[in-house]
Amino acid sequence: MSEGATIVRTERRWQMALAVLVAIGLQVVTPHTGRVPAWWLLPVLEFVLLVTIITIDPGRVDDRSIQVRRLTIGLIAIMTIGTMAGVALLVYDILSNNVLFHPGVVLNATDLFGRGAALWVTNVIVFSLWFWELDRGGPAERAAGSRIPPSFAFPENAMPEFAAEGWSPIYPDYLYLAFTNATAFSPTDSLPVKTWAKMAMMLQSVVSLVTAILVVARAINVLPG
Repeated sequence: MSEGATIVRTERRWQMALAVLVAIGLQVVTPHTGRVPAWWLLPVLEFVLLVTIITIDPGRVDDRSIQVRRLTIGLIAIMTIGTMAGVALLVYDILSNNVLFHPGVVLNATDLFGRGAALWVTNVIVFSLWFWELDRGGPAERAAGSRIPPSFAFPENAMPEFAAEGWSPIYPDYLYLAFTNATAFSPTDSLPVKTWAKMAMMLQSVVSLVTAILVVARAINVLPG
């Protein structure tokens, strides 16, 4: 490496792929009471898109082509639609005390906690993927050392003496950001500095809060005394 060259931290595709597979797994194992008909179409489509992305850009995430970016955004968008639809359906079932797609069926504690917990975790994964893909132009742009302005300020940016040379955020950093936002309902050590990032974090907090409050409140009523 020539003198003065910048070392840029790249990342492996498996971290993002594992998160997507966890979300797909949760969609499959979630209690089926109240699920929409043909619910399995979304996880199948997500899996196909993930395999396609891995095939085109395996190993390190460094393909800057518009094809990979469109496929990745399409994958995350489909996951978002599934998650938001699942949350909306769960909220309807709880507030109406009626399972929309299973008339006459009453939600029990297992169904509530199962669906609620799966949606909460999926919410964290979906937003972490949005943060990861949109910040600084995406992982490939970050790996290439692009000068696109950041949307999030990480502690390593403020305290570079504690970070490795050429540090840049990778997927686990965004997963941690999404998890702490979903649990604390506010930024912790990483701050949004762009409007879209602030709005996305606000939306994630709302989804997390609504899911937790409604599921717990309803579950208390259906748990045996």
